[in-house]
Amino acid sequence: MTTVTEIAPDVYRISTYLKAFKMQFNQFLVRDDEPLLYHSGLQRIFPQVHAATAKLVDPKKIRWVGFSHYEADECGALTRWQAISPAAEAVCSKVAKYVSVDDSGSSRPARGMADGEVLETGRYRFRFLHTPHVPHCWEAGMLFEESTQTLFCSDLFTHPGEVEAYTTSDVVGRFKQALIEDQEGPFANAYPYTAQTAGILNRLGELEPKTLAIMHGSAFGGDCRQAIGDLDTAMREVLGAPVEPVPAAA
Repeated sequence: MTTVTEIAPDVYRISTYLKAFKMQFNQFLVRDDEPLLYHSGLQRIFPQVHAATAKLVDPKKIRWVGFSHYEADECGALTRWQAISPAAEAVCSKVAKYVSVDDSGSSRPARGMADGEVLETGRYRFRFLHTPHVPHCWEAGMLFEESTQTLFCSDLFTHPGEVEAYTTSDVVGRFKQALIEDQEGPFANAYPYTAQTAGILNRLGELEPKTLAIMHGSAFGGDCRQAIGDLDTAMREVLGAPVEPVPAAA
């Protein structure tokens, strides 16, 4: 079943629970003059997501389809949306545009964004943040909507189950437990912890988001800066901090 929940002004969480994965797959629609959909969703759930979107806006008017990195649940149905909406463009990092999206992921050139660049959709402003390997993949990035202070944080804070749409309770604990379990199975090592991870997470926290639009699991509306800091701690504890290089002998 696919559900729709408003998690911030004009920001709607469209969520489909897939039993095979024991996980929710969430897209986020921002209703504006130029509607933006964050995550295209998997092709297998496109009909459900399309039907849910149609309750909020005319799907033919989707203008932007944003995503963090090149992965099926992030952008797998991108061309399906573009077939419906003649103006729909992908929004991603410049790396994603040039390395993957324009060649094999999109039916028209993507808008590749530089770090700090802003996309305006009418009332709302989306600042692009280049976040290499956070959550994962070289081309990773995120959007921060400045008016509602919503951070579209992709796979950060991922937690399984058919959970509530929105919570102010702890999501870091849920993520940490899922990460521990994943490290023991075929999905191990999905989250690299590099020498840049702490700095990237700290930068996200300094934005002081009011809402975290989480791709898998509940959206979060508590102390987001603290949650991001706690996430860094959890990742360090499970994955281990990167080893500092030993200085060469003089």
